[in-house]
Amino acid sequence: MTTAHDTLVQYQFGPTAQDYVSSTTHAQGADLIHIAAMAAQARPVHALDLGCGGGHVAYAMAPHAARITACDLSADMLMAVETEAARRGIAHIATTHAAAEALPFADASFDFLACRFSAHHWRDVARGLAEARRVLRPGGRAVFADVIAPSLAAADTHLQAIEVLRDPSHGRNYSARQWAAMLAEAGFTVTDEQQGRLRMEFAAWTARMRTPAPAMEAIRLIQSRASQEVAKHFGIEEDGSYTLDTIILTAA
Repeated sequence: MTTAHDTLVQYQFGPTAQDYVSSTTHAQGADLIHIAAMAAQARPVHALDLGCGGGHVAYAMAPHAARITACDLSADMLMAVETEAARRGIAHIATTHAAAEALPFADASFDFLACRFSAHHWRDVARGLAEARRVLRPGGRAVFADVIAPSLAAADTHLQAIEVLRDPSHGRNYSARQWAAMLAEAGFTVTDEQQGRLRMEFAAWTARMRTPAPAMEAIRLIQSRASQEVAKHFGIEEDGSYTLDTIILTAA
């Protein structure tokens, strides 16, 4: 039996919503600090956390924005965000259930937009970025943070393979060059790019997505058979932990 991509995403992330709220990997990081600093400078009237997941971008923007909308394809994620926002005493975060490719907002609804670790799950990234451009007012600021594919073809293939084994709703990690081209095509002008590295602890990485044992075994097999160049690029460790590439793109 086959499943529509959006349905698969909701199926994968619904049961794990609370894990993403409590995930240390998602609750901290240079990209989150960067987004918070941008929001502090922009002081948005209405900010959008696009593909909010556990809501960490919304929480980071909360001290600096008058209103925040957290938007996600998973209703369970949004419920988890509402619960966590209430627990933190943040009253100005509202949630909206929608796909990135079909945002239910009027043109120029937001003066600040942030999207973190979400686009690699979208069914149609070009359309999602076009929607992001549409709902961001002229002169508004946007920041996109995500995992990126390495330039080495074998390392790119390795990354996509282990990602989809861990999470079958994975779409694709795009390269820095692809990101720049897609943002330009959507009408954005990139004003800053920062690349970094992020270590993924294997046990937590797979537990967060409830990856079944056969899939974990397949990931470890792929890792064990990686070439020297690929193993070195990802710094594959004995327990399967590894380090991947990330990007933060600021755009207007």
